[in-house]
Amino acid sequence: MSRAEMDALGWDACDVILVTGDAYIDHPSFGMALVGRLLEAHGFRVGILSQPDWHSAEPFRALGKPRLYFGITAGNMDSLVNRYTSDRKIRSEDAYTPNAEAGRRPDRAVTVYAQRAREAYPDANIVVGSIEASLRRIAHYDYWSDKVRRSVLPDSKADLLLFGNAERALVALTHRLAAGEPIETIRNLRGTAFMARPGWLPEGDDGNPWVELDSLALDKPGRIDAHPDPYAMAPSAAAAPKPAADGAQPVRIVPAAERVAARRAQRGRTLIRLPSYEQVKDDPVLYAHASRVFHLESNPGNARALVQRHGEGPGARDVWINPPPLPLTTPEMDFVYGRPFARAPHPSYGDARIPAWDMIKFSINIMRGCFGGCTFCSITEHEGRIIQSRSHESIIHEIEEIRDKSPDFKGHITDLGGPTANMYRMACKSKAIEQNCRRLSCVYPGICENLNTDHSSLVELYRKARAVPGIKRITIGSGLRYDLAVRSPEYVKELVTHHVSGLLKIAPEHTEANTLAKMMKPGIGAYEEFRRMFETFSAQAGKKQHLVPYFIAAHPGCTDEDMLNLALWLKKHDFRLDQVQTFLPTPMALATTMYHSRKNPLKKVSADSEVVETARAGRVRKLHKAFLRWHDPENWAILREGLLKMGRGELIGNGPNCLIPRQPPPAAAVPGCARGAPPGGKQASAPAKPAGRAKDEAPRRSMGHAAGAQAAPSARARRPEGRGARKPTRGR
Repeated sequence: MSRAEMDALGWDACDVILVTGDAYIDHPSFGMALVGRLLEAHGFRVGILSQPDWHSAEPFRALGKPRLYFGITAGNMDSLVNRYTSDRKIRSEDAYTPNAEAGRRPDRAVTVYAQRAREAYPDANIVVGSIEASLRRIAHYDYWSDKVRRSVLPDSKADLLLFGNAERALVALTHRLAAGEPIETIRNLRGTAFMARPGWLPEGDDGNPWVELDSLALDKPGRIDAHPDPYAMAPSAAAAPKPAADGAQPVRIVPAAERVAARRAQRGRTLIRLPSYEQVKDDPVLYAHASRVFHLESNPGNARALVQRHGEGPGARDVWINPPPLPLTTPEMDFVYGRPFARAPHPSYGDARIPAWDMIKFSINIMRGCFGGCTFCSITEHEGRIIQSRSHESIIHEIEEIRDKSPDFKGHITDLGGPTANMYRMACKSKAIEQNCRRLSCVYPGICENLNTDHSSLVELYRKARAVPGIKRITIGSGLRYDLAVRSPEYVKELVTHHVSGLLKIAPEHTEANTLAKMMKPGIGAYEEFRRMFETFSAQAGKKQHLVPYFIAAHPGCTDEDMLNLALWLKKHDFRLDQVQTFLPTPMALATTMYHSRKNPLKKVSADSEVVETARAGRVRKLHKAFLRWHDPENWAILREGLLKMGRGELIGNGPNCLIPRQPPPAAAVPGCARGAPPGGKQASAPAKPAGRAKDEAPRRSMGHAAGAQAAPSARARRPEGRGARKPTRGR
């Protein structure tokens, strides 16, 4: 991190300099450390510029010019999500900065850092990555400026963008550059994106030409023909296919073997041209169409290259996106997480407190990826749907490392998880089916019959971990996928009996079918089934434990009536939420597409296809959020106004079926009113800090890192911790 450290190591220059918007903490939950140690293991000298002052290029010269490239990242979080709430208000703290100091990174940090690095050394190679770059690799809606912005590539002027779980691509790129290969010729790495001149095509590995497909032809609804009579003994004249009047060929049922053979013949030399930036920025329907095609091309087993034109005339360029990276194998995951981490912040920070480190230092990432496909979550766009798991041996070794290397460790492991707590080692039962599948979710609208939902390996891991000498307690901090958990009563019993600290996080998100369908979440019945199991096993264990449910307000497709019904459900079950979340549109998420375009990309998109309305005005968003905190006297005024406008005045009063009282009592007469938690009822979160109103949480998020490699604490890109401090654990 300094010239003095380089001198002590005898380095004249760094091979790679990684730039991050986070404090440097040498721990596998932080992306910069994961990438740096991996490159170190391959023999490269790595420097780190942590939170450099971006107001000039001089801080980017601190370690000299890197021999191979600058690796630019915003850090474990998107810089805009990190700085702003869902109401676009500036947060007062940054959990990834010493002493939680705010303002230590710029907005759109990847772009700013890349420009400053280019200014410092105009001839240096620039490689960008992390969650921020991953979610901006194509033209995308930007909530903070309320417009469609270009890909981050032309704005940052980077030579290459790495996205997703990019360790394999990162290592290959670094070795090829070290061997003298120019970066502008490295165009065949999975999980990379770059700018190309119009008409550029890579050379086919087998000598066959590349085929370009227009995305509009791929996803355009076609003619619907009558189905043949399945009971007919012979084809009838009426059922025989006839050429269309316009000369188009009749619809033909293509055998599966023929379809697979055709895809294999084209795979690797087919590209799909998306509508250009100029088209999608002005046409919401085309934007929704491009989003739909992008997500359908996300399975590394069958995804094709994507191309999107940026600019017009002589200055036009194409953003070329190669297929996603292949998932890491278990041995590869073990190698990445098995590096000799110091498991501590850099000594230069002294005694400064870094909130993210305090929250994550005794937790362990056991897997990556999520096949849930929730539309508001960016984990799929970054980590993918295929689960990548570490071995038991690797995880147990990390537990022992924590025990032996952490002087303040008291025997409590705070999490064994990932984007979810219980997808460990789950996969499709058939590799062939997995490679050809284009479903957006393996668990919606129901759990796929080809998905292996066995929890036995995870149960075995929990038991091994508890048996490690010196380990007194292991709790699960990652969010739980309860529709999967109910399939394994043994797992639920193991979890509830041994690994709940009194409160267990769970995310039904909503109660109404209309909104849940736009979220691609299971119905509330699955939650109720899990709740019954949770209470049964808690009673058997002799423990008084509670579920902590999380809900989202103002999600696309959610009406005022939906939020009212959710509030009535909360009141019926006596839930008094402390921390709540208003929907925050993050780049490239399907729910963000709904928010911007008012179209549903889960179905074929056209000018007259389904319209998805969303609470956009500040007053309506505040009303939806107030419904989640129906018990808070500070919300009763806006709720009273909203209920009257909805014609639901019967819910205002002091009767048992009323939501809010007719007249609010004096604050002094209601204990706990200052923080919105009247006495009685279930406190559906951890005990609130004294004084002050509960604030909106930041969106859950996937936490990426330098040059696109995946950071360990991949919280689903959307959930906050209130008061600006966002907990970097997985699953939230």
